[in-house]
This record gives sequence, structure tokens and C-alpha cells, in this order.
Amino acid sequence: MPFARLAAATTPTAHLGLGLAAVGRPGYITLGRDTDLPHARTVEALRERTFELLDAAHASGVRYIDAARSYGRSEEFLGDWLAARPDVRDVVIGSKWGYTYTADWRTDAEGPHEVKDHSPAAYDRQRAETAELLGDRLDLYQVHSVTPESPALTDKELHARLAALAAEGVTVGLSVSGPEQAAAIRAALDVTVDGEPLFRTVQATYNILETSAGPALAEAHDAGLTVLVKEGLANGRLADPYAPTALREVAEETGLGCDAVALAVLLAEPWAGVVLSGAATSAQLVSNLHAAAVDLDAGQVERLVGLVQDPAAYWEGRARLPWN
Repeated sequence: MPFARLAAATTPTAHLGLGLAAVGRPGYITLGRDTDLPHARTVEALRERTFELLDAAHASGVRYIDAARSYGRSEEFLGDWLAARPDVRDVVIGSKWGYTYTADWRTDAEGPHEVKDHSPAAYDRQRAETAELLGDRLDLYQVHSVTPESPALTDKELHARLAALAAEGVTVGLSVSGPEQAAAIRAALDVTVDGEPLFRTVQATYNILETSAGPALAEAHDAGLTVLVKEGLANGRLADPYAPTALREVAEETGLGCDAVALAVLLAEPWAGVVLSGAATSAQLVSNLHAAAVDLDAGQVERLVGLVQDPAAYWEGRARLPWN
């Protein structure tokens, strides 16, 4: 299983990964992008930024990179970076299928920026697209944003395709989204092909505002799945200058950034395998990686736990964030 390479790594940031959602396309729902990204968000400008981040991440010991078909040109940028760095063979590459990017490199696109489709036909099309861009470097392929009603949990034809991919040596997983993440995770644990579990990883939103998936993620870990944590900074809401007062106070006490403190809480979870940074700049990445050095006392953790929100309210707030 490719994730064994992460467990064997000895660098202190081996359990932190880099996600490319923020730099693979010009529009996303992370706060602060007007200052984080180049004024002209051309394809070449974001390709250059992606290379900069990947170089900085690898030099700092990060060994998991996360992309997706719907993250604009993230797979293209990642594939180009890998081709330009042929000696870099120690990174684990994950991507996701199930959403199609439809914004045509615009931040002001009319309608949705991505469209979900978990059908076997969508898988066939997007698997071929990923293979063209990443070749044999793909280690993990996840169904993108599974919810309890997703056909990805029940479609036997799709399960057969995913099992065939696993037989080729690519780990099969899923990501989940929405206020019912826990239900989707538990349903996924019951999906088998020929008596064997189909999904070997689960990627979920978990942060100090949204903790509802925690018990189900612990169950997934106990069942042998690798857990990846996404949106650890709540789309920028837990980073400066947007962080709530309690987080800012604890960060000041530690001498590190709000982002590092928020990510440190996730790293402390015994079931967390990889916690993703969604950095859009090298400075943000460096600050995120300081999470490995944060040492919180029980009182500080208790103050942060007090920030948790009702899942429905959290996801309603997330849905109101603009694509910017």
C-alpha cells in the first residue's frame, strides 16, 4: 500500500500533506485569495506558483500530494512538476474523480464551477484523463465528495471498476463532504467486492469548528483505512486575519500562527494519517508546517474545543463562501 511509505518516513512533517485545490484553478472558496495569488491568475502564473509550492513542500519533508480532476489544471501542473523532477520518486500522489471542472478558468463563471457525477461512465472518462496527465505516478484514486445518497456506495458496476484499479496496484479511497460525513464513512466501511473491503482510505473535512466526523473516522482507522484530513483551516476561517478570538489568543501564547495551532489539534488525533495543507503561498506552507512543533496544554485545547459548531450551521456557512 503506497501510504506505507509515509509511515516509514522519518522527517517531522511526514504526516502533513499538500493539497492543490487552491492553486490548480483561479477560483476557489478559500478566504484571502485576492492577496494570496498573483493579480493575473493566468495558467502560467498558477503553474509557476504550483511548482514553487511543490518544491518548498518536498524540501520541507512533505511526501503526500493531493490533486483532483475538478481542481482545474492541478493534475497537469503536478504531472509537469514530476516530469521536470525525475529524481523525485519518494512522494505519494493522490487524486480524485467524480467532479468535472466547468468554470473554464474564470472566477466569475455563471453557475457551478464543478459538476458531480459518480457514474461508471464518468469514472471511465476521468480515469483516462488522469492517466494521461499522471501516468504511472498515481498511487491513490478517490471518489470525490461522497454523501450518503451517492451511487458510489451502491453501484456494483462502479465497484467492479474500482476493484480492477486496485488490482493494478492503485489504492482506492473516497472523500466525503457535508453535514452527514459520518453516515457516508460508515456506509463506505460496508462496501466490499468478493468479500474484501473496497475502500482503503477516507478523506474528510475535520477542523476545530467541524468535528462531527471524528467518531466515524476513528472507526475507519480501526478498520484499517488511512484517514486524510482536508479543510483543516475551514477554507481560511481559522487562519489570520479571520480566525476567532480564542484561536488567536492561543496562537499568541504559543508564538506561532493561528493556522499552525489549528492544524496541530488535528495532528494530535490518533486516527489522523495525513493532514493536508491547502497553502497558496510558500509563506503559508512554512507556517502550516510549524504545526508539528506546537505543544498545547489541556487548558488551551479546552478553549479551542469550545469553538465547535453545529454541523448544519458549519456547512451552511461554508456554502455561503464566495468563489473568489
